[in-house]
Amino acid sequence: MKAKIRKLVVQVEETRVEQGRAVAPPARRAAAVAVIANPFAGRYVEDLEELMAIGEELGDLLGRKAVEALGIAPGKAESYGKAAIVGEDGELEHAAAILHPRLGKPLRAAVEKGAALVPSSKKRAGPGAPIDVPLGHKDAAYVRSHFDAMEVRVADAPRADEILVAVVVTDSGRPLPRIGGLTTAQIEGKDGLR
Repeated sequence: MKAKIRKLVVQVEETRVEQGRAVAPPARRAAAVAVIANPFAGRYVEDLEELMAIGEELGDLLGRKAVEALGIAPGKAESYGKAAIVGEDGELEHAAAILHPRLGKPLRAAVEKGAALVPSSKKRAGPGAPIDVPLGHKDAAYVRSHFDAMEVRVADAPRADEILVAVVVTDSGRPLPRIGGLTTAQIEGKDGLR
């Protein structure tokens, strides 16, 4: 593996009650987070290929870890999202190099299919900073019940020369959704939108 991983964190959040109403089955989402060394910390580098390759590795590793944490078959995953926090000696383009060119394909393989774009966010911050990982249905972007986010943070990361990379996978949409729109039963899954 090209990524120099200092820490892996996996967290599962399960909502069983919302506004006094039972959520059955519970709405679950899992975050898989890697804290990695930033090979370009503190210097400008034109060619970010190394980070793109790391993104590909992490899409696979973190996608599989999130699905495993939920205890579901890959095809039962419903939503996904990705995010990165670059430490102060890095730049936002380092996060973009990890998240955008190649992380998506292996993440889609980990959740089976994934016709929709993977929502993402990035920022520069220090240890303990939170980031909201945006979520959307993996096969149809217009499924409103799955517009969501999961906050992720690691107390001691990212250090100045690190990047925190997070992938979130869910087995459902928001608890008790009721704002209308395309339902999961109506998904065609052809164009990533409907």
